[in-house]
Amino acid sequence: MSYLVAAVVLVGLLCMVNLLLTVGVIRRLRRQAAQADAHADPMRGEGLVPGDRLPDFAATTTGGEPISGELLGGPALVGFFSVGCEPCEKLLPRFVEHARRTQDAVLAVVAAEPGEPSEAYVDQLAQVARVVHETPGGPVQSAFKVTGYPTVLRISADGTVVSSDHVMPVAAGT
Repeated sequence: MSYLVAAVVLVGLLCMVNLLLTVGVIRRLRRQAAQADAHADPMRGEGLVPGDRLPDFAATTTGGEPISGELLGGPALVGFFSVGCEPCEKLLPRFVEHARRTQDAVLAVVAAEPGEPSEAYVDQLAQVARVVHETPGGPVQSAFKVTGYPTVLRISADGTVVSSDHVMPVAAGT
């Protein structure tokens, strides 16, 4: 009988240890989920959001034309793409098609490290937009606070950001 009591006490203790470990795992998973939610969409925590003003920036396009916030004007469509980014490759044809149909000014920024093959991006975008080619984290990307690729912004006529997302915005008047 004493063996039976010892076995029941041992099983009870093992159940308590299991319960404590399970509670610890659940707490850790909840904490990690909360951190992941805070960082799930980088455009929400950082970057330009609707209502922000068009930032000051200056660059030279691949065609040698100077471009700045003043020269871009509004309304405008601005796209940021990175070479080797699979979502960028998927969005690029849609962005080009959208840019063909819009009356807005269109600016495209291609981010690529020196030596990366960015010609295909630049060639496609140059048909419909003024294109700036710079290294990741370059001055135009910094001015627009771009933290992820692709990023597409729609700027209103008064220079206010109307939308900022990683997909094509639904646009009025396109």
